[in-house]
Amino acid sequence: MASMLEYIKIILQKVSFDRKLFEKELRKAIRMLMPAEIKRLRQWCYDHYATVHLPVLNTCFERISSLK
Repeated sequence: MASMLEYIKIILQKVSFDRKLFEKELRKAIRMLMPAEIKRLRQWCYDHYATVHLPVLNTCFERISSLK
């Protein structure tokens, strides 16, 4: 069975065409995942979507980085 993180990556890939949907799903994912998974998701998102959704990524992950 695939991990929740892998499932979330699939969802984000499917909604990446729409900024609002992408942001909604990313926020939901961050609430569901454990800190180590969030760190991996953050890296994956920046690797794959920084050129398209950089403002969304910065907004969604800035709260996480400030908690460390």
